[in-house]
Amino acid sequence: MKKILILLAAVAALFACSKKEQPAHHPEWTYNSVLYEVNIRQYSPESSFAGVEAQLPRLKELGVDILWLMPMYEIGVEGRKGTLGSYYAISDYCKVNPEFGTMEDFDHLLSAAHEQGFKVILDWVANQTAPDHIWMSTKPAEFYERDSLGNATWEYDWTDTRSLNYDCKEVWAAQEECMRFWLDKGVDGFRCDAAGEMPAEFWQSVMPGLNADYPEAYFLAEAERPNLADPDNCFDATYAWELHHLLNNIATGTNTFDELRAYLQRDAVNYPETAYRMTFTSNHDENSWQGTEFERMGANANACEVLCFTLPKSQPLVYTGQEIGLSRRLAFFENDPIEDWSANQYTEFFKKLVELKHKNPALNAGERGGDYLEIPQQNDKVFAFSRIKGRNQVFVVVNFNDAPAAFALPFKGKFTELFSGEKVSGPQVATLPAGGYAIFYR
Repeated sequence: MKKILILLAAVAALFACSKKEQPAHHPEWTYNSVLYEVNIRQYSPESSFAGVEAQLPRLKELGVDILWLMPMYEIGVEGRKGTLGSYYAISDYCKVNPEFGTMEDFDHLLSAAHEQGFKVILDWVANQTAPDHIWMSTKPAEFYERDSLGNATWEYDWTDTRSLNYDCKEVWAAQEECMRFWLDKGVDGFRCDAAGEMPAEFWQSVMPGLNADYPEAYFLAEAERPNLADPDNCFDATYAWELHHLLNNIATGTNTFDELRAYLQRDAVNYPETAYRMTFTSNHDENSWQGTEFERMGANANACEVLCFTLPKSQPLVYTGQEIGLSRRLAFFENDPIEDWSANQYTEFFKKLVELKHKNPALNAGERGGDYLEIPQQNDKVFAFSRIKGRNQVFVVVNFNDAPAAFALPFKGKFTELFSGEKVSGPQVATLPAGGYAIFYR
């Protein structure tokens, strides 16, 4: 182990220089921000905007920055699934779902969130509408994709929707008009649902104008397409879906850290340095249909979260209930509220990670992030790396073994360990428990 420490100390010397600050390609407020996805329907027994607003102080204490509201528009009745229907089967883009309250209630929530320092983005559903969307009766037939008999069609098992026809340029204009309606009301951007289902040319046509006219707005694509990852002309952030599935598999032993190494190399090549990659262990789709992070990642769920907060380009997401360790799936088409939001050890875990993101420039997203260097370890289920920017350095290590394992902290000097608050000096060799993790910063 002494020989390894000597070698690692030599490798660490590569961090003597760090890249200089680059001009902003994103709104300044986004570089160290953390997303929080709000499942309005399950946020309170009332399923209301007011129920979300009542919890803004709790979210402020958690420290998250961007509140992503799941679709809050009026939804369709025709073909509705379950009792309440899908958020993503919209009947009017410019009206709110009365299930949640009135437009005045939404405005009040938006204003209250802004007063407490949050940014608020809406979930934009451009790929499809409900069968009884207002456009079905007010727009030409070619607004929707149709079969040989002229019937509007849908994708996958989304029988409560009808697919918009993006060969029709009028659809492009109508979508942009509706997006501008909400931006003019003061929302801070959009998470664009199923963005990869639409032609990239649509986004590449619409987004430059939105970025120019709303320069402080933030845009996230639910897509993993490099041609959408241009913050100056398209989206600030794209989904790191491949990373998510890799972490699921590494956590359960299906894949190894070799696949993670290969992924990081590909991602560095395929995506521009300026790109944000939205990282997550859960979201509404994963929780409802694939299971909680505990079901998918087992004892390594927290270690996976640590990686999501610290890997290069990452902009992490916290989903409704993760901050209290919610261990059940939330129903998608029914009212299934979380009744008890009491803080616990998971709350403290996420608060520390958010604070780490805010206070360490080395963990900034995109081109403002610090240099990345993997630190080799003797155990192939222990993964460690360092991020450094100027005088700021963060060393991260996770143990995916089902038993304790040693790790080497090779750097000289004093560090603070995030979760224990302990002051430590390197270089040193220490031990992590099974499923353990540690973050040292200075």
